Amino acid sequence: MPTELRDKAHIDVFDRATHEGWALRFGISEERLRKAVRMVGSRVTSVAAYLGHPLR
Repeated sequence: MPTELRDKAHIDVFDRATHEGWALRFGISEERLRKAVRMVGSRVTSVAAYLGHPLR
């Protein structure tokens, strides 16, 4: 995972590079990532738990 993603506690869905990177990291579409953020908020740990993807 790129350092810039690893060091972030929140997913900025308004920053294209950031949400593209997280979508790739989770192996999901950008739309699914935006939906997850709408459902549980932007905290990376919350989104990961919602998606069932543990962070390493």
